[in-house]
Amino acid sequence: MELVFVSVASLLAGCVDAIVGGGGLILVPALFAAYPSAAPATLFGSNKGASIWGTALATYQYSHRVDMRWPVLLPAAAAGFVASFAGAWTVTLISADFLRKVLPFVLAAVLAYTLARKELGRIHAPLFSGAREAWVASTIGALIGFYDGFFGPGTGSFFVFLFVRLLGYDFLNASATAKLLNTATNFAAIALFAFKGHIWWHVAMAMAVCNVLGSWAGTHLALKHGAGFVRQVFILVVSALILKTSYDAFFRVL
Repeated sequence: MELVFVSVASLLAGCVDAIVGGGGLILVPALFAAYPSAAPATLFGSNKGASIWGTALATYQYSHRVDMRWPVLLPAAAAGFVASFAGAWTVTLISADFLRKVLPFVLAAVLAYTLARKELGRIHAPLFSGAREAWVASTIGALIGFYDGFFGPGTGSFFVFLFVRLLGYDFLNASATAKLLNTATNFAAIALFAFKGHIWWHVAMAMAVCNVLGSWAGTHLALKHGAGFVRQVFILVVSALILKTSYDAFFRVL
């Protein structure tokens, strides 16, 4: 019964994640509810082991319908991979608790900026090209990749926002880009979790099948309805992230 429950959650998570990121909002709490006695690292590792398949599929689907700027994105993905592994290693040495209390305010600032700039991300007009675009994208990949390995919540949303704000992408192209970088950062985390034996592969593979199905549906919706639709889902996901991270930071311990 637990496996059915987390598999359904993985289906929904894959759909949301493919559109704009944030699938962990659904799948991680479901895993903790289904397996309350399991080690948190094992549940996080199993989540990554399932979600990477849906993220990879979304990248593939987007690449056939969106102009993926590969000379820019591949170095950014590589930077994200290395930084994510470094972040995951760092969190084994120091605590990430300080981020827990800061994160809701960062997300609130992202949401406020997005709401205030109503035209933000509606038009795809890259601000840079060539080596400069690659350097900015790689910097984003490294910063958010390290964050993903070190802490994680909202990684996809941060990728989307920064590619919209700093590089001038629309929300659809930014979401496609985020899928590629998120696949790289997830792969780095999986490598570390697997090395330390923190993935239940039988659970992860069952969830992966459902995650792929959800990802296919989410990508189809995003491509069909365009940047405006992705922007609205982004606002909803960031709003949910603010509520979830605020609860985790300030109320769960009470």
